Amino acid sequence: MEKRFLLPEGGRFYKANLHCHSTLSDGALTIGELKEAYKSRGYSVLAYTDHRRYEDHRALSDEDFLALAAYEINIDEYDWMSDHDHCKTYHLNFYDTDPDQNTGEKQKNLLPGHRYQDVGYINDFIARMNELGFLCCYNHPYWSLQTVEDYKNLRGLFAMEIYNHGCEHDGLYGYNPQAYDELLRAGQHIGCLMTDDNHNAFPFGDPLCDSFGGFTMIKAPCLSYRAIIEALKAGDYYSSMGPEINALWLEGSRLHISCSPIEKIFVVTDGRNTYKALARPGETITGACFELSGRDAYIRVDCRDGRGLHACSRAYFADELGL
Repeated sequence: MEKRFLLPEGGRFYKANLHCHSTLSDGALTIGELKEAYKSRGYSVLAYTDHRRYEDHRALSDEDFLALAAYEINIDEYDWMSDHDHCKTYHLNFYDTDPDQNTGEKQKNLLPGHRYQDVGYINDFIARMNELGFLCCYNHPYWSLQTVEDYKNLRGLFAMEIYNHGCEHDGLYGYNPQAYDELLRAGQHIGCLMTDDNHNAFPFGDPLCDSFGGFTMIKAPCLSYRAIIEALKAGDYYSSMGPEINALWLEGSRLHISCSPIEKIFVVTDGRNTYKALARPGETITGACFELSGRDAYIRVDCRDGRGLHACSRAYFADELGL
């Protein structure tokens, strides 16, 4: 029976941190220092998402490293400095799909007004950024003190952060699978990323260092700006805190998963029906196979190892699965 690969069979995985702050905003390291630190630890892609400041750092790119042009904006409920601990906020990352297009507009550092209660205005801003060639990611909803009422009506997103390593250090606010499922169940067809959101206030090796904890593995034919962006657009990636998802494919209605040694594999759906495979105590598994019912609006794979670290696929929807 023919295999239909959910993660592409060809190409290779490139390790990426898609949320990063440098000395150009509130990070402790320069853009060059961040490149060297991440490159030395096996990363190939780094999106520089400094706060409210669009920059194109492609001059840092080489044959083994790609710098994505990006920035992060915030839309606050009220004056952030008056009550930082309780101010609700939207944080959005914008990744430039082609820095050579609409350069004049992008160099204006497009920023929204602080119209927190006006989701129509926020969606219009996202739509404008999409038209300029940006992909939009919704960031760390738990840290932002938001509920489903705040984010269920957002439109124009390509992904959300299902894990943010810096927020995990801030108070176990990092892992947000419920928010992802709430968006999916509300009809959003978006992916999920794991990121660092690193500011590097603590040195490498310190338990509170916010680097190297959340990453996205992008499957692409080569390490070029276009190839990586096209892979992100197509959803050819998975996200992780450590475990690896080596392959996902369908044979008929049977879903096959190949992964690094882990304890638990769950296939989450839009309903209560969850497919699962668990290792016996003291053992691990490196894959599973499930007969899908064909009644699920979407499925997504969540693998967990013995340290409690997750690797997650994006959601795959019924029309993609063809069941």
